[in-house]
Amino acid sequence: MGTGRQKAQLKVRTVFLSDIHLGCRRARTRELLAFLSGVEAECIVLGGDIVDTLSLARRFFWADEHSQVLRLLLARRRAGTRLVYLPGNHDASLSLFMDLLHGQVEVHREWVYRTARGERLLVLHGDQFDEDVSCPRWLYLLGDLLYEGTLLYNHRVNGVRHLLGLPYRPQTERLKMKLAASARFIERFEGIAVAHARSQGYDGVICGHIHRANLRRIGGSLYCNTGDWVESCSALVEDFSGELQLLRWPVPVAAGVRQARALPRAA
Repeated sequence: MGTGRQKAQLKVRTVFLSDIHLGCRRARTRELLAFLSGVEAECIVLGGDIVDTLSLARRFFWADEHSQVLRLLLARRRAGTRLVYLPGNHDASLSLFMDLLHGQVEVHREWVYRTARGERLLVLHGDQFDEDVSCPRWLYLLGDLLYEGTLLYNHRVNGVRHLLGLPYRPQTERLKMKLAASARFIERFEGIAVAHARSQGYDGVICGHIHRANLRRIGGSLYCNTGDWVESCSALVEDFSGELQLLRWPVPVAAGVRQARALPRAA
């Protein structure tokens, strides 16, 4: 596959990706490979849960496309792209392995990113806030069952769409926001993440973890969630002017980020 740069039409300063979940049957690696082949970045930040070791421990699954994603990322690193990795709750055990790559990948638990506009953003996975947004165990188990069901539905519907030559379309996000408990959980997580970054003097936070892509201001601070590559197929990018935008696959790469969702400017 090479570096994936041959077809790149969109050039950005940084791409933020998280929750790819390689090793999980529901990982949308086909869409991710297509996205990466059309984007060239000076820096790629991997915000956790890149390899799903928890899923692999339950039932081993690994397709060739999953290997292709890792090969493409490492090829980009060899070609000069800066690669930063922040372990999540599903791949924390791989941090030692990343250290063994002899400097090919920078590994951090939390990391500070400075945009081209000078904004200082705290980058982390987001599992740090699990205790603060905990819910009763019965509700957690019910939510887990509902999530697995909607994920299976999303996977099968988009499998049929692919066979019909139709673009990927996430099926689960609307369902999430229609459930009051889910919507409250997401809102609480977002507020806690922003408050954590603000308390340390940062202008905002970039995270993943909850599989809910979002880009907005909360009380004057930036909240950026990259989303995932199991459901939303989304990524956060910063262009060379310092503008942060949320891209969702299939993104109109030929048109650049002009058609992506841009962050509203501060008042």
